[in-house]
Amino acid sequence: MQATATVLVYSDDSGTREQVRLAAGLRPAADLPPVEFLECATLPAVLKALDEGGVDVCVLDGESVPAGGMGVCRQIKDEIFNCPPVLLLMGRPQDAWLATWSRAEAAVTLPVEPVEFADSLAALLRRRLAVQA
Repeated sequence: MQATATVLVYSDDSGTREQVRLAAGLRPAADLPPVEFLECATLPAVLKALDEGGVDVCVLDGESVPAGGMGVCRQIKDEIFNCPPVLLLMGRPQDAWLATWSRAEAAVTLPVEPVEFADSLAALLRRRLAVQA
């Protein structure tokens, strides 16, 4: 098992980034390594972090402005080789079809519900870490 897992969190709202960190805790599940968060508030920061590598999962806020997480997800799926799985934060459950359009592997609604979020994040981390092993 690797020492830590890196989770990129993109949101223009520091409160949303904090919700994600608190919901995941130090590790989203006992069978996973501790999580380190890489927080990004802008699209250029997201692209730079992904270009540098080492990101295991991306959590993207669909409500971010000016670049929403759904559009960012679709862009990175097209542009980043071996793009990490994406957990999309949506404002409304009715936007699930947009999460599918964006090619996100999972989606949860805002505000972040800790158990649902941690379960979704853990599933994506397990899948990513298994592929890397």
